[in-house]
Amino acid sequence: MLDPGKKAPDFELPDQNGNLIKLSDVLDRALVLFFYPRANTSGCTTQACGVRDRKADYAAAGATVIGISPDEVKDIDKFAGKHDLDFTLLADADHAVAEKYGTWVEKSMYGRKYMGVARATFIIDPKGKIAKVFPKVQPKKHDDLVLKALGELAAA
Repeated sequence: MLDPGKKAPDFELPDQNGNLIKLSDVLDRALVLFFYPRANTSGCTTQACGVRDRKADYAAAGATVIGISPDEVKDIDKFAGKHDLDFTLLADADHAVAEKYGTWVEKSMYGRKYMGVARATFIIDPKGKIAKVFPKVQPKKHDDLVLKALGELAAA
């Protein structure tokens, strides 16, 4: 996983509407980039709905929030519609961006090993540097941790 101080790897991915989004297009202010394993699973839904519900707090902190999963565009579009998610979700179906950020990892469940996305959040500053990393963030604690860090970064 990438460390704070490193330059955030650039990317271009389709959003839930099929529009291509580049990292450089969204760096006009702080960016909260969160990687989640799969749309419409309980933890991912909790995390995404938390971001939705705290949208005003993220705006007040001067941050844009984007979620990335290895799902297809149609799947993240359904996810966004089902839960009224009014922020950008990106489809990293070939997991190339997750690999660049170090979130594509070997996982294990019930003794079965497989590759998948590790839940992680990166705060990227407007210059494209990683300011903070939250590996293995818990969905219910995600927003409080990230918003606190955004406040600390703004105060520094």
